[in-house]
Amino acid sequence: MKQGKISAARIMKYVVLLIVVAFIVFLMLFASGSNKPFEEVSQAVGSSLDTTNLSEQDTSRLKRNFGLNAADYAGVMYYASDSNISAEEVLLIKVKSEEQVQRVTDAIGERIESRKNDFDGYLPEEVQLLDDARQSVRGTYIFYASSPKADTYLDTFSGSL
Repeated sequence: MKQGKISAARIMKYVVLLIVVAFIVFLMLFASGSNKPFEEVSQAVGSSLDTTNLSEQDTSRLKRNFGLNAADYAGVMYYASDSNISAEEVLLIKVKSEEQVQRVTDAIGERIESRKNDFDGYLPEEVQLLDDARQSVRGTYIFYASSPKADTYLDTFSGSL
């Protein structure tokens, strides 16, 4: 009888160890960043975008809309609607340091709130786009999309890392 208890305890020890290892592997795969170059990630995301409503924006528009200077980052890709009455936009930034992550995520949060205030009361479908916006921070990459296809864009971003 004692031999059976030892075997069960030993088996449980290995099962727990296996679960811990699987969890660590999961975290490394899905919560970490990527060593891929920014050009490769931005090309994958950019090629998935619906450019009927989105066009690539210059650094001055990034500065105006988010208060971020593109020269401060390792890479920036920003697409937005040319229409002022559309909340549709996609932003991909690769930061140079971990300290920049909070600054960028704060700027995205402020942008969402500002746009909600702009559209509140007369364009509820744009407010809904902002409510359903997708964001992701993976290592040094930060992704934001406010679009009807935001989930697709996020999947493409995650798959490109």
